[in-house]
Amino acid sequence: MPTKRPQPQNTVSDPDSINENLGRRVKKLRTDRGWSLEELSQASGVSRSMLSEIEREKANPTLTVTFRIARAFGLSLQEIIESAESLVSRIQVIRADDPAQVYRSDKQCEIRTLSPINLEKDVEFYQLTLRPGGSLKSQAHFDGTREFIVIEQGRVRIESDSDQSELTKGDSGTYRADVPHAIINTGKGEAIAFLVVIYR
Repeated sequence: MPTKRPQPQNTVSDPDSINENLGRRVKKLRTDRGWSLEELSQASGVSRSMLSEIEREKANPTLTVTFRIARAFGLSLQEIIESAESLVSRIQVIRADDPAQVYRSDKQCEIRTLSPINLEKDVEFYQLTLRPGGSLKSQAHFDGTREFIVIEQGRVRIESDSDQSELTKGDSGTYRADVPHAIINTGKGEAIAFLVVIYR
């Protein structure tokens, strides 16, 4: 239902995740060798304070600094980055209290994103809260787009072009979203729904 957001190009990894796991990787490599921070500093030419900041994930090292650290361990720049990436969990979690996931919040509705941004080129998953009398109306999405909805609370009417249907708690429905469409709260209280948008 929300407008599809532009995708970052050539997104292979999350830079923040690499930097975070690089600190963990550097600390592990250092402790495995029994080196102190001072010894790693002497071997790499990177200051002890900078190394400490990197290990505690308080600093994002430049490529030059990362290269010097990698060389001290006898690794290439690519090897140390790839080994740090391997520490990234394959589980992606979106916390319930993360304000960054609230896509929209106004008098009509609140839309909370439940799917990771890297999936948005294929599928999007939202929690939709419609205020009493509120609605979410949208113009046509890309050709072939469909939406799937399940009602958690309240009563809503879904409209897709000239078609419409009433849904209540526990009901689900699917409809074309490549035509004008809407989700309208027809009950007296808040309506809560889970919405999946699939792009083809």
